[in-house]
Amino acid sequence: MDNNKIKPEIACYLTGFADGEGSFNVSLRKRPDHTMGWQVVLTFNVSQRESYILSQFKKHLGCGRIVKRKKDGLFMYVVDNPNSLKEKVIPFFKKYKFLSHNKKYNFSIFCQIANLVFNKEHLNKDGFKKVIDLREKLNIGRGRKRKYNKEDFSEIFEENPQRLHAKPRIFRDEK
Repeated sequence: MDNNKIKPEIACYLTGFADGEGSFNVSLRKRPDHTMGWQVVLTFNVSQRESYILSQFKKHLGCGRIVKRKKDGLFMYVVDNPNSLKEKVIPFFKKYKFLSHNKKYNFSIFCQIANLVFNKEHLNKDGFKKVIDLREKLNIGRGRKRKYNKEDFSEIFEENPQRLHAKPRIFRDEK
């Protein structure tokens, strides 16, 4: 959906709602089939006990899905499709800006990471390191949970000084 077709009062309401209840997240998943061995997953979500407001996000942004958590009945509007984030979610929140300092800050960090991903810079060591460093600044505070922390990626960036100029070892089966 075109941001210009959303009524300003609806857009401002959705932005205000997301300012209080929304979250921008960057997850890292182990994936041996990816260049760096990790997949960078960008997500915008809003949680609520009632699904109607979330359906308005889906309707007006024209993307995402609504899921219901079984354990507590909480509804979540989730956008994790990179194209939808790039073409709909990020432009929407750049046009209809957040008022709270924390959400502005987190959105800014999220956009920096998204740009690295959209430009495929996360596929090399320097870009991936930037993603990890920026991710550490995202959503600081109570309630933040990370499966993998910065220390979990140190092996990617450390070089063994004893092996810098060594040739790869060739192992042969002995029979």
